[in-house]
Amino acid sequence: MTNFSDLKALYINCTLKRQPSESHTKLLLNASADIMEKNGVAVEHVHLLSYHVPPGIYPDMTEHGWDRDDWPDLWEKVKAADIFVIGTPIWLGEESSVCRVLIERLYAMSGMLNGKGQSIFYGKVGGTVVTGNEDGIKHVAMTTGFALSHLGYTIPPQADCGWIGEAGPGASYGDEMEDGSRAGFDNDFTQRNTTIMTWNLMHLAAMLKAAGGYPNRGNDRNAWGEGERFGFENPKAGLGRESRTG
Repeated sequence: MTNFSDLKALYINCTLKRQPSESHTKLLLNASADIMEKNGVAVEHVHLLSYHVPPGIYPDMTEHGWDRDDWPDLWEKVKAADIFVIGTPIWLGEESSVCRVLIERLYAMSGMLNGKGQSIFYGKVGGTVVTGNEDGIKHVAMTTGFALSHLGYTIPPQADCGWIGEAGPGASYGDEMEDGSRAGFDNDFTQRNTTIMTWNLMHLAAMLKAAGGYPNRGNDRNAWGEGERFGFENPKAGLGRESRTG
C-alpha cells in the first residue's frame, strides 16, 4: 500500500441514466475509485445529471439566458481535485452528449490562470473510463484525453480503461448473468487496464504535486509580452511567412 493522502480525486459520471444507481459506468468508476481510496486518496463522485448544467462555453450560463446553472459550484470541486476522471458510456461510437457538455464547460474555464500564469489545469492529471456494448473505447478516450490535455491536464501513460461486450444488444457492464456472475467483472483486460490507469494517475499526481507543478519558464501567459521570458526580443518574432512554411 502507498499513502497518497494528500491527493484529491474527482470522478464525474456522464451517464445518460437519470438515477446514479442505474449507471453501469459508475460500477467501473467505482473499481478505480476503490483503489484510490485504499491508498489514501480523498475521492468524490459526481453524477452530472443530478445537477443542472446547461451546454455552453461560459463559466456561468445564467449570464447568457439560462435560468439556472450548477456549474459554478461544481467547478469548485474540479478546481480542488488533483486527479480528474471522466466516465462515459459509448453511444453510436461516441462519448455521451452529457460528456460533451462537461468538456464544453471545462473549456469555459480555460482562460483562468494559476499563480504562475499558467492554465488553471496545470499540475493536475486526467483519465477516462468508458463502458458500452459496441467497439469504441480507444476512440472515446482519444477525444476526452485530447480535450483534457489541451486544457492543461497532464495525461499519464495508459490513462484510459473500459469494457465493451459483444457487438449488438446485450449485457452492459455489471449486469447479472444467468449463472449469477456479473458481466465484465471477470474480464482480465478491463481489470488490468483499470488498475494500471488508476496507479499511473496517482503516481503522476503525486510527482507533480511534490514538484510544485510545472516551471513557468516559457509557459507564463502573463509574460507573453515580456520577450526576455521567452529567450528572444519579441515573442512574435519569427512567425512570418518563412517560419510558418518551414
